[in-house]
Amino acid sequence: MKDLPDSPLGQPTVYADHYDASLLYPIARAQARGALGIAGALPFFGADLWTAYELSWLDPRGKPQVAIAHLTVPCETPQLIESKSLKLYLNSFGNSTFPNAEAVRERIRADLSEAAWRGSGQGGTVGIRLVPPEHFAQERMQELDGLLLDRLQVECTHYQPAPELLGAAFDEAPVEETLTSHLLKSNCPVTGQPDWGSVQIRYSGPQIDQAGLLRYLVSFRNHQGFHEQCVERIFLDISARCRPIQLTVFARYTRRGGLDINPLRTSHPMPLPPGTRTARQ
Repeated sequence: MKDLPDSPLGQPTVYADHYDASLLYPIARAQARGALGIAGALPFFGADLWTAYELSWLDPRGKPQVAIAHLTVPCETPQLIESKSLKLYLNSFGNSTFPNAEAVRERIRADLSEAAWRGSGQGGTVGIRLVPPEHFAQERMQELDGLLLDRLQVECTHYQPAPELLGAAFDEAPVEETLTSHLLKSNCPVTGQPDWGSVQIRYSGPQIDQAGLLRYLVSFRNHQGFHEQCVERIFLDISARCRPIQLTVFARYTRRGGLDINPLRTSHPMPLPPGTRTARQ
């Protein structure tokens, strides 16, 4: 991707410890979506759900404060936020003074919203919710519900995306199913570092061949792509090959640098899933 060489990914880093919004590095979604044949109106709804575990600032008396941040970036934003830049940006709050947690929340909301819509001539809001320490115990851990594909004994030979592995029973009655796997892995397109994830596929329509779906998910193992781009590719490939009536693809990736990214793409408007992490996150 032509705009990645200037990003902080893979570069030696000096960690700023005073607030600096210029550290945020937006990356246009259009290039990767164009490669998938997406032009004009998006063929899905959804959002990128982030959890930031390393957020701290100083109160007016100089005492450090901490919180967990839940971020919601709509998939309609023309830019995604590069994850290392978000880490550096959040770290820059460390020695900066804010009057209260609400001021921190509003500052992050404004900065991320500007970066996500930058250069588009449009505006919108990134959602943010801060969880203070007294509510940490309410943060839940739960695995994605659904039938686990990983139980299947299959032979895997493809390690680059292979949509031809997908199939469905078009001559049988439609079904409603929720299928999950912990075997999703891809690699950062800049550093080559592995990205590990669990994925949930909820659909109605012709019954998807489960063995083929599992082999297809495994085929991302050596693929280079950001989390958001991988989920959009999975959504489009299943849509094209299996022709579901409704489809939702939701992935929860393990955290890196104190951040996890959990993209959701769906064929229809729906409530966002609860912010519960999996055991690996």
